Amino acid sequence: MGAYSIDILAVGFFVIEWTVYAVTLEHTAYGRDSLSARMNVYREVWIRRLLNREARMVDMQIMASLQNGTAFFASTSLLAIGGALALLRATNEALAVLGTLPVNLSPSPALWEIKCVGLILIFVYAFFKFAWSYRLFNYVAILLGAMPPAEQRDTSEAEAHVIRTTRLFEAAGRHFNRGQRAFFFALGYLGWFVSPYVFMATTAAVVFVMWWRQFASDARRAMDAA
Repeated sequence: MGAYSIDILAVGFFVIEWTVYAVTLEHTAYGRDSLSARMNVYREVWIRRLLNREARMVDMQIMASLQNGTAFFASTSLLAIGGALALLRATNEALAVLGTLPVNLSPSPALWEIKCVGLILIFVYAFFKFAWSYRLFNYVAILLGAMPPAEQRDTSEAEAHVIRTTRLFEAAGRHFNRGQRAFFFALGYLGWFVSPYVFMATTAAVVFVMWWRQFASDARRAMDAA
């Protein structure tokens, strides 16, 4: 195990970074100021304004586009799983190619396979998140179809329906965000195929980019526009 201590440290760093970022974004007061949290506010605004409209075809078209985007990422996850499985099966060929490089990047066959299995698990996690998000968007579409007519917007039933639709809508977006987060961290994980030091550097870079987009990007600043 001593020969792989730096690899174990890098994997621990990766897991901690992912966990801390996810918890901070979803379960802290700081995360409630993120771009994703701000968009959740507008999910409820959308549902409430939809309740006031008699014609809701445009709303359903927007929902269909959200479903299609989620389906695309779910399909991409399956392709990524297939690619990672092919990489796992080609251990000897991959190590032979790495052995020809001027810099020694060849790990042991066992370590190479562990790296491939880890990548597969990340994409499997992403697929489950995107697939569940797609199912939730389907449920939201059903709730939109069951929305009370505009003349009943002041009833308690209409208010309850808005709340349940908004909560389900937020859950769909949350699972979609988790799937995308897995994709981003998978890019950082690829650094491990070079070296554990590169792995830690790429992980830190991915966390910084995601933090920047959530809290300091042009899109985030646009949400503060008066």
